[in-house]
Amino acid sequence: MLDSFLLAFTALFSIVNPIAMALIFSQVTADSSPRDRARLAGLVSLYSAIVMLTALWAGAYVLNFFGVSMAALRVAGGFVVAERAWVLLSAPERHEARKQEQAAPAADGDTMAESAFFPMTIPLTTGPGTISVAIALGATRPTRGDGLTEFFVGMSGAALAIAALIWLSYRSADHIVAFLGPTRVRVLTRLFAFLLFCVGVQILLTGVLDAFPLLARKG
Repeated sequence: MLDSFLLAFTALFSIVNPIAMALIFSQVTADSSPRDRARLAGLVSLYSAIVMLTALWAGAYVLNFFGVSMAALRVAGGFVVAERAWVLLSAPERHEARKQEQAAPAADGDTMAESAFFPMTIPLTTGPGTISVAIALGATRPTRGDGLTEFFVGMSGAALAIAALIWLSYRSADHIVAFLGPTRVRVLTRLFAFLLFCVGVQILLTGVLDAFPLLARKG
């Protein structure tokens, strides 16, 4: 359970990066009152938890239903996770700029519930990258019944912990901006991006060993 929690928490934190996203949240909601910003942070956190849990629980099963094997899913998921991490590692500024453009419609007069889901939750906070990572993590579930409950409890706990961090970071966005600033946030982004890259490689290797069991026996 602890191993599943740590694996999922590291990967999801790296791709969601609530601390960096708090800077964008602060800019997008600069004209809102503190009460509205706190309520918006709570809604985004709730929607993000639903998105991550759905991808973790159902994503791999849906792909299996369409004939995608676990080995293929792990290999593809590992590639996706590693590619996302490489983008964050090599050009976090470009990633932040794209996220800010995606969040721009939130200031166009939509209701709070609408803007909290789109674009603040999808694609700003838990977009396609997060969904892909969550599905790839769900694909690492045990193939047998042993440990399956512990796996899902650990993974779900990690998703809920990330949702709580999203709420805390967005609610305290102004304090984070004042304390860290963009430069320090980008340093942290690169650090967690490297950890995410390692997670992607591990998922990829697991899929390769599943596809070619003789390699696992020789290893």
